[in-house]
Amino acid sequence: MKKQELIHLHGLLAEVSNQCAEWENCQIDLGEYEAKGIRPTSIHKSKTDHKAAVFALAGGITMNMREGEQEEAVAATAD
Repeated sequence: MKKQELIHLHGLLAEVSNQCAEWENCQIDLGEYEAKGIRPTSIHKSKTDHKAAVFALAGGITMNMREGEQEEAVAATAD
């Protein structure tokens, strides 16, 4: 993946986390991501830095999804 594509993905994930922060039942642990200090607008940072930030951000988002699945079971029926 090129650096520009990685920065774009970083921006998209940041938007997902911002949207999730607005929901009542969505709690994302962004401690690891915040500690890195890399934002999608930090275009001067290296590709490796953005890759680490993307993994940290995606990890925080998916951890919330896993916890949500355990709390709420959805019936497997089709409409």
